[in-house]
Amino acid sequence: MHNHCINQLLNLEGVIVKKIIHADSFVKIYLETKPSQQICPHCGASTKKIHDYRSQTIKDLPLQLKHCYLVLRKRRYTCSCGKHFYEKYSFLPRYFQRTSRLTAFLADSLHKNQSIKELSLSANVSPSTVHRVLDTVSYSRRRFPEVLSIDEFKGNADTGKYQCILTDPIKHRILDILPNRTQGHLAVYFSSVPKTERYRVKYFVCDMWTPYTELAKIYFPHAKIIIDKYHFIRQVTWAIEGVRKRLQRSMPSSLRKYYKKSKRLILTRYQKLNEENKKACDLMLLYNDDLRKAHFLKEKFYDICQDHKYSRQRKDFFDWIKAAETSGLVEFEKCARTYRNWAKEILHAFKYPHITNGPTEGFNNKIKVLKRISYGIRKFERLRTRIFLVTDN
Repeated sequence: MHNHCINQLLNLEGVIVKKIIHADSFVKIYLETKPSQQICPHCGASTKKIHDYRSQTIKDLPLQLKHCYLVLRKRRYTCSCGKHFYEKYSFLPRYFQRTSRLTAFLADSLHKNQSIKELSLSANVSPSTVHRVLDTVSYSRRRFPEVLSIDEFKGNADTGKYQCILTDPIKHRILDILPNRTQGHLAVYFSSVPKTERYRVKYFVCDMWTPYTELAKIYFPHAKIIIDKYHFIRQVTWAIEGVRKRLQRSMPSSLRKYYKKSKRLILTRYQKLNEENKKACDLMLLYNDDLRKAHFLKEKFYDICQDHKYSRQRKDFFDWIKAAETSGLVEFEKCARTYRNWAKEILHAFKYPHITNGPTEGFNNKIKVLKRISYGIRKFERLRTRIFLVTDN
């Protein structure tokens, strides 16, 4: 009865616990099994004849916050055909020195955002063992949905500095991770996708990088190209920051430092400032006409972005471009040229406000955390698999 309770606790089938040794950092459990009829793997005959015994130390799941070792007295049988073979165990794969459940624990732990080194220390195995378990996991490309989002991230893998991520921004899932973002590689990849699958994509979301839109027009002809809001709104932020920096060069030292430290007052939406900060912002804007004009254009563009009526947004957007082009501010003239060149894609972003690259940027943040915890993952296939494991729900 006592041995049965220990077996239930260990959850090991068909073993007899002979002895347990506790140390400060580990637990050793001595096991053996009863002799039974065996089938020879060479000739298929049955035998019960024992040839010899040997002890093998096997790593198991941690027990009581200690490393756990199973010392198994393995039995070797002999067959009438002259061959010798070891008894089979349900908890121990052939040629392994760790239990099946420890391997399962390693595979499951790879879903967590932790380094290989940290996992290997907690499971009492080497990092190379964890890598071997990781290499057994593979993810194939997922079918393209109606909304396809693309972006790059700095992976620093052996395939290049930047890698590419494809996601479904509606269902919040990664579709694939590509080894690099070069136009040639992306063209080869997209051409390998069946035409019927590519043609069902209705929306293609990306940033303001021309190769993405060129590829979208070729391989996704039925898709509307949408520029993510963050990437075109920041053009206005850069423009007003450019005006502020230009003006600061002509300011006295003390005033220049104040404008630099208080730039948040100019960048924040005016309506979100409290009364005290509004007065401080008004005082800063009194210094120069260019800064007041830049602030007005910034506020006006944010109003356009927050409007919910597309017809009004479209009209106000082109009116804003004309105002920026005639503003006399070099920074906003450059911004207006960019908007005119990307007008169609930006208007799609206004028309379909629920489709953004937000989920993709969220995945990119998780990848950054994974990279930081892991101190980088050099091999691309392992990086790709870890990303799928960590982000897969």
